Amino acid sequence: MGGCLQQAWPRFDRAGFVSSAAMNLHSLELKQRCSQISDVLAEHLPNSFERSTTILLQTLAPENECEVVTEGVGSHGLAGWAIMLMTELVGRHGKENFELSMSVLKEMTKRFSSEFDVRVFVNDDPKRALSIMKSWVRNPNRHVRRLVSEGTRPRFPWAIQLPVFVEDLAPVLSLLEKLKDDEEEYVRRSVANNLNDIAKDHPDVVAQVARDWLKAASAERKKLVHHGCRTLIKQGHKKTLSALGYRAPAVKLKYLNILSPQVVFGDALLFELSLISTSKRSQPLIIDYAIHHRKANGGFTRKIFKWKVVQLESQQLLTVKRKHSIRKITTRVYYPGGHRLEILVNGVSLYTGDFAVVM
Repeated sequence: MGGCLQQAWPRFDRAGFVSSAAMNLHSLELKQRCSQISDVLAEHLPNSFERSTTILLQTLAPENECEVVTEGVGSHGLAGWAIMLMTELVGRHGKENFELSMSVLKEMTKRFSSEFDVRVFVNDDPKRALSIMKSWVRNPNRHVRRLVSEGTRPRFPWAIQLPVFVEDLAPVLSLLEKLKDDEEEYVRRSVANNLNDIAKDHPDVVAQVARDWLKAASAERKKLVHHGCRTLIKQGHKKTLSALGYRAPAVKLKYLNILSPQVVFGDALLFELSLISTSKRSQPLIIDYAIHHRKANGGFTRKIFKWKVVQLESQQLLTVKRKHSIRKITTRVYYPGGHRLEILVNGVSLYTGDFAVVM
């Protein structure tokens, strides 16, 4: 980075930048590393934000049309993770230069992503930011079009929330409407993630969006809608399931076998489900399962997992097996004792079985 910056601005103190930016870097987490390097970078650039951003733009590698930008620093310029440090600088120091900052972030996102720091400006002045982003929905670069969707997600993970869009969905839905049939799945997947965010606060709205978007929908748009409704499907939200064509399941249980009633921690829960259709017509089924994990206080917490989507014909028998790992992960602590398996079909809880975890 120092080399690219010095090439763009010969007065840049490359050695001083590297020395300060790399101090104790190995002991810091990712976000802390980004902040440290970004702060040091700001200290080594001119006081003028306009001049600083001009230098930063001169360091950028050529536009990248890959879905995920993996190339980093090289003779071609800066791309990849280095851009994250630069967008953070814009987010921290560019509020007084709103339109310039938005323009710079648009250029930087072509080399990695500006999805975290564009939200600073969307949150600060949503009307002004959206007026700029409206022109991005037809940008020839897929990363810019995706930034429209990622930058307006109300509950984007690991970034500032956008409460204004929790209250007023119309501006975001208007942008998503223009992006829903984007030629790139990379962009459409972002639209689906935005819908999934909206669903956490406005499930009925997303159910109606799903119903509207599925009219004369292409296969690509159907995939988008299903992915955007994934949380509501797991929750068994009736309006969403209805919009997607799923009705109350007409099935009869043949058996639910817990093949490993005692699971040693580190091994897997094995189970088998067999059911038969009692419908006179073919019916689509979403089969999920939930694990009721034991907590330290003896209570339970429920986590739903995706399993299978099938089209079951009248009187057809379906038998499926599943293996679910019971092992150490960073997001969950396991406790010994009784746990419960729950089977859900089209969002409806139908069958349960018990198993024990042995530590």
